[in-house]
This record gives sequence, structure tokens and C-alpha cells, in this order.
Amino acid sequence: MSIFSRFRDIVSSNINSMLDKAEDPEKLLKLMVREMEDTLVELKSSCASVIANQTKNARIIQEAQALADRWQSRAQLAAEKSRSDLAREALLEKRSASKRLSDLQTEQAELEGIIAQYKSDIHELESKIDQARKKHAVLVQRHRQADQRKQAQSGIRTYNNAESMAKFDDLESKIDRMEADADLVNAGKADIDEAFRKIETDDELEKELEDLLNNNKK
Repeated sequence: MSIFSRFRDIVSSNINSMLDKAEDPEKLLKLMVREMEDTLVELKSSCASVIANQTKNARIIQEAQALADRWQSRAQLAAEKSRSDLAREALLEKRSASKRLSDLQTEQAELEGIIAQYKSDIHELESKIDQARKKHAVLVQRHRQADQRKQAQSGIRTYNNAESMAKFDDLESKIDRMEADADLVNAGKADIDEAFRKIETDDELEKELEDLLNNNKK
């Protein structure tokens, strides 16, 4: 199992735990991205450490190869000088150096495989983080809109109950009474105005009649 696969299991477990606790979705999203970013840092650090070991191992391999070649040259030289005893010793040393070289090369291949897996995990995780960052703003906005709709619906339900509607009815009744009182006041004022106009008209008529009678007497 790759390191990223293990990380994915851990994150999944954490997410399920948070969902069970009804955590804030925005908080959950931020935590997911943060955990992924922290894991990416760890992956890159571990990969860098393995690469350093690979570089060091490559240098040791070169030294082991040079040592094996040197013992091979010595064995050949001893054989040319008819020193079979030295040639035998040189071949034994070459065998030992070759065995160490083979072990180092096997280790190097393993390190290359580990590095390749690290790079694959890093690439996959970077892609996931990029997707998460792009979706984060959208998901947060959706969550906020959903929360606003929930609050709006709650307000609607509040004002749809019988008590609230009764208050509106009472208020409407009070307004009706105020309008009726205003109409009565206006009506009363109109009656007074009419009475004064009638008095004023009667006075004018009496004066005109008086003037007419006086003229006839002349």
C-alpha cells in the first residue's frame, strides 16, 4: 500500500468522525485541505531523504565497482607473473567486492522504486489539493446559500403560525379604527363649515332684501 493510500484512509476516517459530530462543513473543508497540504510536505521531505540516500548509494556503488575492477586487474597481473597464490587471493577479494557491489545495486533499484512511488503519490496528492482548492470556494458558497435559505424558511414558518397572523389581524383592526375615527373627524368639520356657509348666505340674503325694500319706498 502506498503512503498516499494510507493517508487517504486516515483522512477518510477523520472526515467520517467529523461528520458524525455534525461539524461545520466549512471547517471540515479547511481541515481536509490542511491535512492534505501537511501530508504533501511530509511526502516531499521523505522523498528528498530517499533521494539523498540514493545519491550516496550511487557514489558507494562507483567505489565498489572500482574496487572490484582493481582486484580483477591484480588477479590478471599475478597470473601473468605466474603468481597463482596472489592471483587466487585477488580473485577472492574481487568476489567479495562483486558481492557487495551486487547488494548495493539491488538496494539502489529498491530506492529507485521507492522514489518513483513517492513521486507518484506526490503528483496524485498535488492534483487532489488543486481540485480541493478549486472546489472549496464553490462548496463554501453553496453551504452559505443553503444556510441562508434555511434561515429564510425558518422565518417564513415563524410568521405563518397562528399567533403571528393574529397579531397582524389585530394590527389591521387598529388601523381600520384609526381610519374610521379620521373619517368622523373630517365629517364633523364638514358639517360645521356648511353651517357657517348657511349663516353667511342668510345674512347676505337679508341685506339684499332690505336694500330692495328701501329702494321701492323711494
